[in-house]
Amino acid sequence: MKAFIYSICILTLTFFQQITAHAQAIIDLETGAVFNGYNDVRIPGDQGTLFSLTDDLNSQTKAFYRLRASYIIKSRHFISVLYAPLETQSQGSVANDIFFEGETFAANTLLNGTYKFNSYRLTYRYEIVQNPRFEFGLGATAKIRDAKIGLSSEDLKSEKTNVGFVPIINFRLLWKLDDKFGLLLDGDALAAPQGRAVDVLAAATYNLSDNLMLRVGYRILEGGADNDEVYNFSLFHYASVGISYTFLR
Repeated sequence: MKAFIYSICILTLTFFQQITAHAQAIIDLETGAVFNGYNDVRIPGDQGTLFSLTDDLNSQTKAFYRLRASYIIKSRHFISVLYAPLETQSQGSVANDIFFEGETFAANTLLNGTYKFNSYRLTYRYEIVQNPRFEFGLGATAKIRDAKIGLSSEDLKSEKTNVGFVPIINFRLLWKLDDKFGLLLDGDALAAPQGRAVDVLAAATYNLSDNLMLRVGYRILEGGADNDEVYNFSLFHYASVGISYTFLR
């Protein structure tokens, strides 16, 4: 038995050594400013009052950041984890009463709105095409959302929270204009009868060195759900700057 366990340990160690010998690690940071395009809310979805966190209230522009750690195995198998927090605040008043998650907020009352949509994602992608000028990959993302929509006044406070799992299609397309410059289209997207989710980046890239890449571009985050519990569809625009560091073998 000891000899069998020893053999299994040797085989396992050899397997991981082979993977590591053909793998690369990448750390990616993205930051910039996020602007709310629209954010329509009705909670409960079948009985609440429809209002907008952007049109009825004034939404603030926010700084944002996103962190990703990736591992590329044998140049074609891409695995990554992403942390993408997002929280915005809105303020203002409306001319009508708002029934929201069990509370009625009176007309012409100063209201504070909170919208949180933190995202945790695990992605696997297979790089289908790889040549000196063009790269294309397709895969899947397992996304966990930590969401909250809240409304408060001087006297009342109510919020709806939700933690859920969403599977999404992942893709990446990179066109290398030359050895330094490129155009990148990268993201997660999926639509279904229950709702949709779109998170896509279009950016120009520049290789600062063999292991350091800078990008500047525009990201769109859009989606929502329509059911008895929640009606919410939102759109966010990102002015984005990112940098990726690859640990060369």
